[in-house]
Amino acid sequence: MGQVVAVTNQKGGVGKTTTAVNLAAALADRDCRVLLVDLDPQGNSTTGCGVDKQDLSVTVCDVLLGEARTQDVILKVAAGDFSLLPANADLTAAEVRLLQEIGRELKLRAALEPIRGVYDFVLIDCPPTINMLTLNALTAADGVLIPIQCEYYALEGLSALLETIKQVRNTVNHDLRIEGLLRTMYDSRNKLAEEVSEQLIKHFRERVYNTVIPRNVRLAEAPSFGLPAMYHDRTSAGARAYVSLAKEVLARQAA
Repeated sequence: MGQVVAVTNQKGGVGKTTTAVNLAAALADRDCRVLLVDLDPQGNSTTGCGVDKQDLSVTVCDVLLGEARTQDVILKVAAGDFSLLPANADLTAAEVRLLQEIGRELKLRAALEPIRGVYDFVLIDCPPTINMLTLNALTAADGVLIPIQCEYYALEGLSALLETIKQVRNTVNHDLRIEGLLRTMYDSRNKLAEEVSEQLIKHFRERVYNTVIPRNVRLAEAPSFGLPAMYHDRTSAGARAYVSLAKEVLARQAA
């Protein structure tokens, strides 16, 4: 049964989508069967995988509303040996409609159930807010990967997310766990980044990944080419960092 991991942080601009896309590519490069679920109405994971989100006839929106089967919507990513459940702005409408349905927080879990056995990892790129879509992701997930930019407001936003995870664990998903906290956009020359990093390690200890994702031009420009960083420039510091993260994720799973 595949491991379902929600990549989430209610604070935007922390490298959430970058992490979802590049970890999917790096895990696939290590012969894992990977499905990336774009659950953000912005559709940035979809675009980052080289898929035109405006040209989609069916998306994860149709899956959540029960109007399409999950396996019929999944696409193969051309640049990378992994699969994608794509999204676009239609997902906003799905969220509104879900609010009126019974069992609304269970829709994604039910949609993934028939195909979980096909994959080693299902990574869910969540929207940068705690809403019904994020709640669906947390209800469907086995674990949560939290990207955190090492800056002043990082810990403040993290506390709200941890409270949400606790509430989900106490109600609809008792087995939900925190997979790890990932330091992103890290600049070792910045003293504040170093201080926040030290605070994270002090409070969360082994939950903080050893891998640190640096600020990197090649990593930032890869989505404009519709490519994960390792297919844009495999030698770049950003690409090598996500390869390292994939190794660490697999090592933790095996432990």
